[in-house]
Amino acid sequence: MPSGKLKSAAPTFLVGDVGTTAEWYGKQLGFIASFAPKEPPYVYASLNRDHVEIMLLRLEGYRKPVVERPTGHWDAYIRMEGVREFYDAVRQTTPIKMELTKQSYGDCEFEIVDPNGYVLVFSK
Repeated sequence: MPSGKLKSAAPTFLVGDVGTTAEWYGKQLGFIASFAPKEPPYVYASLNRDHVEIMLLRLEGYRKPVVERPTGHWDAYIRMEGVREFYDAVRQTTPIKMELTKQSYGDCEFEIVDPNGYVLVFSK
């Protein structure tokens, strides 16, 4: 086995407009963005909240393909504390794909879809 200690992973989403997407994540979910370059048009953003990072990469004209599976699909699964309180706040301004649900494996989770079609699951 290779040596070294893995510390974290960050989902990386291709988007057509990094600035608009980063603004949505800030307003709807409380993420803070760092951009490259410093002025638009941005080609990259690192979105951070608590210990979670999501990266955005610009691909001009990109539209995420629709992927459907009978049991659904996720692009990012985010474990957190206070999922019920977070859910109550988020649902006030963001359409919910799956309501807060206690799963058979014990997790309480809900799903939202970002403006680019990426499915985010928040779970405790």
